[in-house]
Amino acid sequence: MGKTADLTAVQRTITDTLHQEGNTQKDISQRASCSQSAVSKHIHKKSVGRGKKRCTTKRDDRSLRSIVKKSRFQNLGELQRQWTEAGVQVSKATVHRRVGQMGSNSRVPVVKPPLNSRQRKKRLTWAVEKHRTAAEWSKVLFSDESKCSFGSQGARGWRKAGEEQNPSCLKSSVKFPQSVMVWEPCQLLVLVHCVSSSPE
Repeated sequence: MGKTADLTAVQRTITDTLHQEGNTQKDISQRASCSQSAVSKHIHKKSVGRGKKRCTTKRDDRSLRSIVKKSRFQNLGELQRQWTEAGVQVSKATVHRRVGQMGSNSRVPVVKPPLNSRQRKKRLTWAVEKHRTAAEWSKVLFSDESKCSFGSQGARGWRKAGEEQNPSCLKSSVKFPQSVMVWEPCQLLVLVHCVSSSPE
């Protein structure tokens, strides 16, 4: 059998368009005025063997996702070590790339005081009693004691967009060395009025 002739630029365009529309190779060859073997060769060439083969499977990626969720504050080296222990031998660059493909990025965690279930329930009850909408709460100014630390702010955490307040992504406000206590106001958007009392 002789060598299959290469398609012209016009024939390649017609072949790609008709193939995307779901036409058979026989129909494509007739409409592009070329042999069916040339169409088959072109389609196969575009769909197979392009780019570097992915070094991890979907199962491997699910394993990494589970590792990240269990502890948000591990660095790349720790993630790589745990993934290696799970049977996946990859570089730190691959770990970082896979975590990014999952939608997670390294971010400074939001610092919140640790609350038990009783304290959470008490705060929710207090907020409900105020009968305010989310828009109204966005205009409220809360004053609270805060800590200003010098130097390192601790480990960064892996989280997706919108997970800032996820309990697993928060960092408890505990005592730090080289810090001072200050009183500061905090609010969601803009200052309009103040709340004079709040629950413990």
